[in-house]
Amino acid sequence: MRVYYDDEVDALYLGLGDETPDGVVEIAEGVNVDTTSDGRIAGIEILNASKKIDLKTILTYTLELHKDVVRQETA
Repeated sequence: MRVYYDDEVDALYLGLGDETPDGVVEIAEGVNVDTTSDGRIAGIEILNASKKIDLKTILTYTLELHKDVVRQETA
């Protein structure tokens, strides 16, 4: 998942894959779901995002690594 935020227009976009959307469904005022021709969700756009969600929760993240994964990467 990729997260994009444009503070000039207060829009947040959550890209959920590499597929190119070819349609959009408005599920609530200012909340749009981008879809592909086969009905898959490609992304979610939230307009006036700072008024709808706490941006700090979406624009920060925690990465948890399991010891086995780290051990394989450094071995």
